[in-house]
Amino acid sequence: MPAKHLAVHGRVQGVWYRGWAVETARALGLTGWVRNRGDGTVEAVVAGDAAAVSRFIAEAHCGPAAARVTAIDVSDCPPQDFDGFGQRPTA
Repeated sequence: MPAKHLAVHGRVQGVWYRGWAVETARALGLTGWVRNRGDGTVEAVVAGDAAAVSRFIAEAHCGPAAARVTAIDVSDCPPQDFDGFGQRPTA
């Protein structure tokens, strides 16, 4: 099961980005997690069907209406066995 690590830059904290990510990932049947980072980014790991992961990444460039995404760093990460998709505490 492919997994990707995302670091989302821009105005992505305080705009419901994590909530949007949870809803979107669950709707696409993905597993993983999302959290705010102390540097102002949002970090996520998404795993699942390759087409669904690609769609999540494409939609993450927009996110919720109040977000202003300027860049997303995407990297491969080892396959992991997650139980659903949820929020983690800020790191």
